[in-house]
Amino acid sequence: MKKSLLVLLTCLAMVFAFTACGSSDEEAAAPEESTEVIVFAAASMQSSLEELEASFEAENPGIDVVLNCDSSGTLEEQILEGAPCDIFFSAAQKNMDNLEAEGLVVEGTRSNVLNNQLVVITQPDSETAVTGLENLGDAESIALADGSVPVGKYTRRALMNLGVLAEVEDPAVYTTQEVSDALGGVEISEQGNVSKVLAAVQEGSSEVGTVYLSDTYGQEDSVKILQTVSYDVAGDIIYPIAQIVNQDADDAENEAAAAVLEYLTNDNAKSVYETHLFDIDVE
Repeated sequence: MKKSLLVLLTCLAMVFAFTACGSSDEEAAAPEESTEVIVFAAASMQSSLEELEASFEAENPGIDVVLNCDSSGTLEEQILEGAPCDIFFSAAQKNMDNLEAEGLVVEGTRSNVLNNQLVVITQPDSETAVTGLENLGDAESIALADGSVPVGKYTRRALMNLGVLAEVEDPAVYTTQEVSDALGGVEISEQGNVSKVLAAVQEGSSEVGTVYLSDTYGQEDSVKILQTVSYDVAGDIIYPIAQIVNQDADDAENEAAAAVLEYLTNDNAKSVYETHLFDIDVE
């Protein structure tokens, strides 16, 4: 009896020791919790930022960068409505100006990083009669972002400077129907961001469209540039970046956001943007 009890106690001791050891091993193997940094960026930034996100996280394993790419106007609205955001990379000054006016931009963190150019595109094998903005109305169908989307506003500004649209203070006020009427009634497919314009042309649902030069990076097999619009016609397309006041962020997240902001504006990042066809010569 005593021998059986001794064997039982020995077995129990071994079980407890094994469990404790396993628990210790699991605790040792448990990954450290990472700090999340949320970056809201213009849709035209997606490919370059995905590349930078991967390299940053490889160098900073404790920080997880989360990208939300869409129209700058849509992202501005989300931030104003209280969506958590640490960094905003806009395709237009106005959207950043609006957030700054609301006290949502961290003081001293805003800077202009990039410039871009408007381009008119079609499919590589297209037989379109369109050669550029000057005869855009010759298209059978056009993909065009609405006026709240920066690329849509810049297209309207260019059409205004070419005399196609009448001069107004803010070209964004022109509706898609009004643009169509000015172009002779051509069919226009209104899109919510520049990536959707690109997709509409690539898939052939629209004959031509206006996007940024940077959007054509790596797309040589699916789009052809008909015209690169000069800065004189479309104006400078400046991309500002800034850290955003995030009420949900703790000190660790704010510090991580500052590190991400520095990374996205350093010389290495600018070389990536340049590869993606952005103009980095910005004052």
